[in-house]
Amino acid sequence: MKIGIAGGGAFGTALGVALALDGNTIHLWARDAQRVTQMQETRENPKLPGVTLPQNMTFSAALEPLFACDTILIAIPAQTLPAFLTANVEALTGKTLVACCKGIDLQRMTGPASTIRDLVPHAQAAMLTGPSFAADIARGLPTALTLACADDALGAMLQTALSTTSIRLYRTTDTIGAELGGALKNVMAIASGVAIGARLGESARAALITRGFPEMQRLALALGAQPDTLAGLSGFGDLVLTCTSDQSRNYRYGLALGSGADFDLTTTVEGVATARAVRQLAQELGIDMPICAVVADLTEGKTDVATALNTLLSRPLKEE
Repeated sequence: MKIGIAGGGAFGTALGVALALDGNTIHLWARDAQRVTQMQETRENPKLPGVTLPQNMTFSAALEPLFACDTILIAIPAQTLPAFLTANVEALTGKTLVACCKGIDLQRMTGPASTIRDLVPHAQAAMLTGPSFAADIARGLPTALTLACADDALGAMLQTALSTTSIRLYRTTDTIGAELGGALKNVMAIASGVAIGARLGESARAALITRGFPEMQRLALALGAQPDTLAGLSGFGDLVLTCTSDQSRNYRYGLALGSGADFDLTTTVEGVATARAVRQLAQELGIDMPICAVVADLTEGKTDVATALNTLLSRPLKEE
């Protein structure tokens, strides 16, 4: 199978490496022509240092080779996904599009798979998500992910096609639950980073993770997710990983917020926009999501860490 990947960042490149090493022909499109040339000449991506790009992996800054592939993994930031889809509706029609980004679009209030279905209605949409870091995937370390597709027959085909010797895929038809689990855990990762950055301790982080999980479930269930999905890889599994490792960009951003350190603003932190989207959704639906609301306020400078902590600790006592 010839598989296309839209997005030349670390995660898209890592998926390409893993799939290419398993015998697939991979074509990767990147917007940055200079990076494409560098990958062609050096067989390395500066976003993924130390990883050699296989010979059966090709690259271009032009979209035509990407659109020649029947199955396209879309590994671009969630907030730029709608513009990419809208600009290329005709070329993407009839394709199988697998979202590999995590977030809630601030304008549409939808997750990646839902955004694909809305904007390219004649494409087949799926979602690849779960606890994973690009460096681990590229190095061939064991990784388990969720492949979500409303069409179970298509999901089974993709599960077989995209599984490798190191990537094990579990299938679900609950795309809503999968995309929300992947999006909401980023908000909790920011909160966890803030706790550690502000020297609140490991116990505080454990409390945030534990109380954050029911928040994720409340919103997901209200939007139609299945209860078990959030307890799986795309929810709880991803939550644990990103709240406890500085490989997570969202966690590192939270560390910087909590400690008052500088942060590279060119780094994509999906949880920032997602926190703001979640705050709005929670208000509209009447759902109590205090951690997400505090994170949104922190990212906008509407509160500081001390005030945010006091807000959470002064909430009414209740049963667990």
